[in-house]
Amino acid sequence: MQKHFRKTAKITLVLVYLVIVAGAVVRMTGSGMGCPDWPKCFGYYIPPTDAETLQWQKNRDFEQGQVIIYNETLKVANGYFTTTEKYNSDNWDAYTKHDYAIFNVSHTWVEYVNRLCGALAGIATLILAILSFSYWKKQKMITILSWLVVFGMGFQAWLGATVVYSVLEPVKITMHMVMALVIVAMLLYVIYKTSTEHKKENKPSKKIQFLFILTLCATLIQVVLGTQVRQFVDHQSDIYGEFTKGQWLSNPTLQFYIHRSFSILVTLLNLYLAFYIYKFKLGFSKFNWVLILLLIEIISGISMYYLDFPFGSQPIHLVIASLLFGVQFYLILETIKTRQSLKTL
Repeated sequence: MQKHFRKTAKITLVLVYLVIVAGAVVRMTGSGMGCPDWPKCFGYYIPPTDAETLQWQKNRDFEQGQVIIYNETLKVANGYFTTTEKYNSDNWDAYTKHDYAIFNVSHTWVEYVNRLCGALAGIATLILAILSFSYWKKQKMITILSWLVVFGMGFQAWLGATVVYSVLEPVKITMHMVMALVIVAMLLYVIYKTSTEHKKENKPSKKIQFLFILTLCATLIQVVLGTQVRQFVDHQSDIYGEFTKGQWLSNPTLQFYIHRSFSILVTLLNLYLAFYIYKFKLGFSKFNWVLILLLIEIISGISMYYLDFPFGSQPIHLVIASLLFGVQFYLILETIKTRQSLKTL
């Protein structure tokens, strides 16, 4: 079982990042309410492909839980029945989680694919947790963390439901994103602890470890600030429309200026860390990926502001931030392992 565990952990990590990518596409396309209920979509396991499915029709069979849009509100079938010549309100209950009742087929299927990715990642985490029992005798932490990932995915699914029920409340969207990064961190820890190839870096110190932790915290803060800015952009796009992107950042909020200014601090911190690593030849070759990802992040951020949100720039900005977080966290694990190795000499 141990032979397949680390490979399974890597596959699971890729699937979790796939969920982050899918979530970013959901936000880019404004598809967050594509499925107004959870875990089904308009009461179906496979969502409808046309508006007619969600309309009341005479002489049609309905199953309990199926949804229609009637008088611009969601109605849920309270049993199994066949409609007659007239609408019978006794057969339907009002959907009480929210009052959003719009069907857009592309939004629905983008959100549905996002949920499928989440389900696939959830299955992978469960398989990983079962395989982790092979480590129970020697490395209990691996088993514990693997099961925490399963519970984390369950909590993440619940958060996803609350995001829908709140009609995309900003605070809950932020919590949803942060929880995804927590899951990434736990998977990376599991992957690192099961590695048999830990290279010793040169001259580890408390300072380098502190700098890695500081830059990681700065990235996390920047991600949280970014979700708040994104909510403002979503609101602006609703006001001005998809074809006037130049107006989306007109009269920006204070969060936007904080996010933009804080990006300078994040960049300077990482550049100083790079200078420190290269000057003292400390190794940490993965830090080159940090600089590459940071550069892409800067370019995507600038393009959104000055080039009026080119296609794909928004999900790229979010996904690169989550990848940056992952690499920085893994580097922290390497510094901790290196320092522990030296203490045992």
